[in-house]
Amino acid sequence: MCYCSDGRSDEHRKATNSAQPPPPPAAVIQLPRRKAVPFVILRRLLIATVSSLAVTILLFVHVQVPPPPSFSHSHHHNYFSDKFPAFHDPQSWKTEQVPLHLSKAPFSAPKLNDSGWNSDYEKLWKPPPNHGFLPCTKPTPNYTTYSESRGYLLVHTNGGLNQMRTGICDMIAIARMINATLVIPELDKKSFWQDNSTFSDIFDEEWFINSLANDVKIIKKLPKKLVHATKMVIQFKSWSGMNYYENEIASKWDFYKVIRASKSDSRLANNKLPSDIQKLRCRTCFEALRFSPRIEQMGKILVERMRSFGPYIALHLRYEKDMLAFSGCTHDLSTSEAEELRIIREGTVYWKRKYIDPIEERSKGLCPLTPKEVGIFLTALGYPSNTPVYIAAGEIYGGESHMAELRSRYPLLMSKENLASIEELEPFSNHASQMAALDYVVSVESDVFVHSYPGNMARAVEGHRRFLRRGRSISPDRKSLVRLFDKLANGKMTEGINLSNKIIDLHKKRQGLLTKRKGPISGTKGLDRFRSEEAFYSNPLPDCLCQTQTPNANATHVVR
Repeated sequence: MCYCSDGRSDEHRKATNSAQPPPPPAAVIQLPRRKAVPFVILRRLLIATVSSLAVTILLFVHVQVPPPPSFSHSHHHNYFSDKFPAFHDPQSWKTEQVPLHLSKAPFSAPKLNDSGWNSDYEKLWKPPPNHGFLPCTKPTPNYTTYSESRGYLLVHTNGGLNQMRTGICDMIAIARMINATLVIPELDKKSFWQDNSTFSDIFDEEWFINSLANDVKIIKKLPKKLVHATKMVIQFKSWSGMNYYENEIASKWDFYKVIRASKSDSRLANNKLPSDIQKLRCRTCFEALRFSPRIEQMGKILVERMRSFGPYIALHLRYEKDMLAFSGCTHDLSTSEAEELRIIREGTVYWKRKYIDPIEERSKGLCPLTPKEVGIFLTALGYPSNTPVYIAAGEIYGGESHMAELRSRYPLLMSKENLASIEELEPFSNHASQMAALDYVVSVESDVFVHSYPGNMARAVEGHRRFLRRGRSISPDRKSLVRLFDKLANGKMTEGINLSNKIIDLHKKRQGLLTKRKGPISGTKGLDRFRSEEAFYSNPLPDCLCQTQTPNANATHVVR
């Protein structure tokens, strides 16, 4: 098919001509040919214009818009679905996605040369000064490789991830003290979390063994010839020192070749231990006890996705069912919720406290802050509503019913579940300790870490951040805050500059500053004396952090 100069095909021309009336008779006077040329040109121009418009419209109508790309995490703007969960889902705060207008482009932090950003950075994000402190975990010159093993130490860890983690670190130090070969610890599978993960599911087993090769001999399994040997099962005394292990426990090797520690948490004193033992605890906790490669990799991905929104807060929100049942705290809960928690507490055999006055506990500052109270707290500190907040927690009790007010203040409320796809999280799902490990990674790497209750994870993360000299770690003064929150509830105070100034003043020295670990509270005795000490793993200074000679310079020489 050929196209003629006027834009019509031969067939088009024939069809057009056949539809026209017959030519006029010869008697009709024709216009002179030279005068008809402009009219012909004008007609052809009009036909060409109309044809072009028709073709353009036809193409525009039939062009198909390509479908959006499939869910991919190679680009951060495709992380989130634009669909929202059903409102009735009690855990919808976890799966609720970023609003559509936010999912298209991540939050971008103001440039550092912006005067407004400089002010906000100083007030909200700037890490506390490290005063020239650097990690110093290398052994002293008097330290030697481990002596010949006298027996085998089996360890049964107890509690959640961070309770097991610090317990394992203590057991490494204890194995060193009593000249034992440590068998890779058996993780707690029967606690509240019901997690069947093994050591290698959570930690990098080979790295752990090799990193501590000069300190303690570690093997994966007890030798077959000793599997059925008589074992001594013992619960080591809490917060014990060097003498207890070197004398009372080491003497058991005369009668047994295998000692089994039935619990691992808080078996070693915080203070008054030899420098090399303290440094060994730090080498184990902060260097040797890495998470497994797949946990490290997924944790890094979550951190990158949080950072795509700008500087972020990691909030360890202790508002899970087990925490509330254990503590007996029921503020802002319904009568039926409070009753459910009471039944759980009374039915848990290894929880010793059964009757708890929730009002008295809260007035003493012994209860975790509620999600609503955390929202008030962060607002008073000055964090704007567009601050990304990562929720490091298990299943929040009551779900969205208790998260709504926090979300109303901070819409960019994130969790593992809405930062990653179901497929990405599938290997970790149904394993509470592995999911907690992901939260741990994101929390340690956060710009600001805030906890609502100083439990095992809060202490572990705060200590790790101190060791790595990370950003702020804010520890709420719950006892003082409760009084202010009650005034708000009673109408004796309103949110604003007055409340903000009070809360900021209360927390000037609660930002994860590098200060020497606190000893026991004066007047306390017995186990209460040890409980009142600042935990070793939450503050490894002075044992594992040493100050440079010139704190304000980039010196590398470390004073030990």
